[in-house]
Amino acid sequence: MADILIGTCGWTDPALLRSGWYPPGHRDAEKRLRHYATRFPLVEADSPYYALPAPRTAALWAERTPPGFRFDVKAFSLLTGHRTRPATLPADLRDHPRDEALRTEVWTRYAEALAPLRDAGRLGTLLFQYPPSLTPGPEAEAFIRTARERAHDWPFAVEFRDPAWWHPAQAARTAAFLGDLNATAVATDTPDAPPPAPVTTPHLHLIRFHGRSPHWGKGTKEDRFRHSYTEQELSAWLPPIRQAAAQAEEVHVLFNNCCGDAAPRAAQTLHDLLTTSLPHQQRRSTPHEAGWAEAGGHTGTPEGPHSRTA
Repeated sequence: MADILIGTCGWTDPALLRSGWYPPGHRDAEKRLRHYATRFPLVEADSPYYALPAPRTAALWAERTPPGFRFDVKAFSLLTGHRTRPATLPADLRDHPRDEALRTEVWTRYAEALAPLRDAGRLGTLLFQYPPSLTPGPEAEAFIRTARERAHDWPFAVEFRDPAWWHPAQAARTAAFLGDLNATAVATDTPDAPPPAPVTTPHLHLIRFHGRSPHWGKGTKEDRFRHSYTEQELSAWLPPIRQAAAQAEEVHVLFNNCCGDAAPRAAQTLHDLLTTSLPHQQRRSTPHEAGWAEAGGHTGTPEGPHSRTA
């Protein structure tokens, strides 16, 4: 049965930093990540979506987290067809035509930057989140296949923002396509999400909780992701998580309702629900349960996962 790892999408969101979730004195990057790693065994690194990371950054992430910790890392925006500001590209590439040759060079630098994380055994998967404009069809499949061929020896997960990829008439084709690519399908929780995406690779299944804001798909980031999950909402996901755990070696669950400390609160709630509903060996203990001293945290039971509501 799978290990079930639960975490949040990012650990440095300004709203999280203002929420009081981090203890006093955890103002610098190292202390924040070390503290986070005492609470959860998984995190999503979203900063590489906005700018290419540096190898030193990935090496520090590995150094500041314990063995067994996982980073799921978002692909740089250019690699997934999102609008990319020239200023976020390396200076020598800013005037290059936006073509596959540029994507190949950007991929090479992106992969080199993340190699320390992979070499340290901390990489969970790369996350290629495709925009709503990427609608199902041969052209879109060719675009994704090209990306997969570049990243042929890397773990590769795909999230579609156009729900049409998982509508009943299209779902079987999408699953077969991703399975052929050895690409992990990403299931999502959103206001308009279709039924959960199936397991498409035996090594990993990934679920991302974006919240259920009525402003999903429009408005500011705070509007789109503002949602506090209830225990009832999360309990409804237990059967799909159990099913995925029976089919994949590892299940990653990430909360992206990044408004205040809503994401870590939801992650802790889901962990508690799984603790009471699944055998211990089917879900990964939180770091503070396991006493991961390497992370710079405590053994035994630390303070609660949050100090006030979002």
